[in-house]
Amino acid sequence: MAGGSSIDVLGQFELHPVLGGLGDALRFSQSPLYMIVAVCLVLAFLYFGMRPAAVVPGRFQAAAEVCYEFIRNMALDTIGPEGAAFFPFIFTLFFFILAGNYLGLLPFSFTFTSHIAVTLALAVMVFLLTVIVSLKVQGFRFFAHFMPAGASMALAPLLIPIEILSFLSRPVSLSIRLFANMVAGHVMFEIFASFVVMLAGFGVVGDVFAIGPIVINMALVALELLVGVLQAYVFAILTCIYLREAVAH
Repeated sequence: MAGGSSIDVLGQFELHPVLGGLGDALRFSQSPLYMIVAVCLVLAFLYFGMRPAAVVPGRFQAAAEVCYEFIRNMALDTIGPEGAAFFPFIFTLFFFILAGNYLGLLPFSFTFTSHIAVTLALAVMVFLLTVIVSLKVQGFRFFAHFMPAGASMALAPLLIPIEILSFLSRPVSLSIRLFANMVAGHVMFEIFASFVVMLAGFGVVGDVFAIGPIVINMALVALELLVGVLQAYVFAILTCIYLREAVAH
């Protein structure tokens, strides 16, 4: 938002209590509220999309089935036959992130995936799942991955810390990638929207020049629609890759 001559592009990411006094007492902000909204929207989409179960599906049912098959095939193709066990988790993860990304494009809404606390929590959940699955499937052989095959034992003091650091950095890179992309897109929205407001204060000439930022913002919306689904896909496919390594014998 523009305040005087300054532009507060980060104000849109501030958390404020909602639901009045109850929200203030529970520290219930826009972030958990829109998470609940995202879950409800995904459940509604699947419920109304699959409820008819017609032999010849309508458009809504066809969309739900395409989404189901897309995520299922991604899990099976990337992880292998074991991917069927992780399909519900990956499906939920993908659509939760997608709904969060797209909700933020609505006027007066909030993008909870633009908060590092949310994306890091999702990434840590994926990380812990892969570690648990690795230990269950591979046992102590899991720790052998920190020493590259064929490497000289003389290099172990150097290679093992590097491999451990690389492994531990996975949730950091996974969370920052999603967080940074969402923040960058919405900051650009705010900047060009503020330009429109400031130019409108210069009368007819300002209105003419304001067309440029408006067109740019429209293009950014189209770009963010692509980025929103792309980031959800990247998060899901990387989760599949990590799980493939975890179930490898």
